[in-house]
Amino acid sequence: MLNTATAEALAAAGVTKRFGGLVAVDNMTFTLAEKEVLGLIGPNGSGKTTMMNLISGALKPSSGQISVYGHGIAGTGASYVAKRGIARTFQLVRMLPSMSALENVAAGGVFGHARRWGKELDDYAHALLARVGLPNAAYAPISSLTYIDQKRVELARALASEPKILLLDEWLAGLNPTELKIGIALIEQLRVEGCTIIIVEHVMHAIRSLCDRCIVMNSGAKIAEGTPAQVLADRDVIRAYLGDENA
Repeated sequence: MLNTATAEALAAAGVTKRFGGLVAVDNMTFTLAEKEVLGLIGPNGSGKTTMMNLISGALKPSSGQISVYGHGIAGTGASYVAKRGIARTFQLVRMLPSMSALENVAAGGVFGHARRWGKELDDYAHALLARVGLPNAAYAPISSLTYIDQKRVELARALASEPKILLLDEWLAGLNPTELKIGIALIEQLRVEGCTIIIVEHVMHAIRSLCDRCIVMNSGAKIAEGTPAQVLADRDVIRAYLGDENA
């Protein structure tokens, strides 16, 4: 069930991204409500991560507009977008390898939306590590952590700036079944707490259980939008994933 929304958190209008002759994102238009969990799904190469990179400021759209709570962010750069309240994780975990788990989380509190310093930041980073299930890992070097624990640290770092919108780009990828349950439970807790989230994910169990609404991309364009049940039963979506003979 969709959480009660109080505002339009994000809007994309006619967003297109070209790389030479390749159109990676093609005229994408959608909105994200406050406290909504939106799934962005589609086959490999459909433009999902490019769309996330456009939202997070890593890429500049070739055309179109993106706004966060009415403030335009398209083409402003990742630093500005972070200050407007967007934080993200990545397909492949990106950590600061020379720093401890605590220092990695603290970095999110320094450079993101809500900024903290000194003891306040240190206490908050400890609390976030506990929140993601790592209360005793604060001073562990990143290299000593398992893959799922590195992902937890990355999530805690994203949360350290108290983002208005959290982007999870295949955060569950590469996890074994036990780790997957842990990961889904963590995201579910964020959903219950009212976080506004866009999830790019191939794990359909997670999409079904976590998302209020889904947008399906194929070849850069939106081909379906609706509840998880609606889009996963859509003939165009089945065709995109499985081919014409299964549609």
